[in-house]
Amino acid sequence: MGKCISIANQKGGVGKTTTAVNLASCLGSSKKKVLLLDMDPQGNATSGVGVDKEEVKYSVYDVLINNIPMSDTILKTDFENLWVCPSAIDVAGAEVEMVDIEKREFLMKNALETVKNNYDFIIIDCPPSLGLLTLNAFVASDSIIMPIQSEYYALEGLSQLTATIRTVKKQLNPDIEIEGVLLTMYDVRTNLSMLVAEEVKKYYNDKLYKTVIPRNVRLSEAPSYGQPINYYDKSSKGAQCYLKLAKEVIKKNKKK
Repeated sequence: MGKCISIANQKGGVGKTTTAVNLASCLGSSKKKVLLLDMDPQGNATSGVGVDKEEVKYSVYDVLINNIPMSDTILKTDFENLWVCPSAIDVAGAEVEMVDIEKREFLMKNALETVKNNYDFIIIDCPPSLGLLTLNAFVASDSIIMPIQSEYYALEGLSQLTATIRTVKKQLNPDIEIEGVLLTMYDVRTNLSMLVAEEVKKYYNDKLYKTVIPRNVRLSEAPSYGQPINYYDKSSKGAQCYLKLAKEVIKKNKKK
C-alpha cells in the first residue's frame, strides 16, 4: 500500500505547499506513482500542478461531504507519475459541515483506503491550522513531514505541532509518526538560519533531513506557471534540493 505523508505546519508561509507540490513531483520523476491530495481550501497545490480550480468537477469537499468516491475526483496531471485530488473554494465550508457527521475524523482515512494501493506515495497538503481538515489528514496518514522556516519563532510552532501529533497518536491513529523535519527558506549567509538549524537538531536530530531548502527565486516563480520546480527550472538550486529530498524520502521508505 502507498505510504501516506502529510505536509503540515499550523504556521503559514513556511513552504508547506511548496514542499507538498515539489516533493510529490520529484518523487514522480523518480519513478514513483504519486497522489497529491490538496486539503487546503486555498487550493494552491491544485493550481501549482496546473489544474484550474474553476474547472474542477469534484474536489476533496465532495469526498468528505457528498460521499463521492475518491477515484472520481482524481485527475492526471501533465507531469510524470503525478495525480492530484484537487481542492476547491467550497472546501472552506467542509469543517463546519463535518461537525455533525459521525466519526468525522475518519472520513478521509476511509476514502483513501479505496485508492491507496494504486500509489507508492500519497502526499497531503494540509491547511495552515489544526482544525478538522488537518485532523482528517493526520488520521489518514502514516507519517508527517514538518517544514520549518529558519526564523526565531519557528521552534515554538514546531513544539505545538509535535504535541498535536502526540494527541492524535494517543487517541485516533496509533501508527502515526514524525517522518521528518525540513528546514525551508534557509539562508547560509545569516547566523539566524544556522542557530535555528542547531536548535532543531538538538530536539529532532534523527528526524532532521540532511537536505535543506534555500530561499530561491525560481521556487517562488514556478507556481504562477502551474509547474513544479523540477519542470519549471530543473537546473535551479530549488529543484536540485527537492530532488535530493525525494531521494532521502525514498531511501528512508525502502522496503526491507
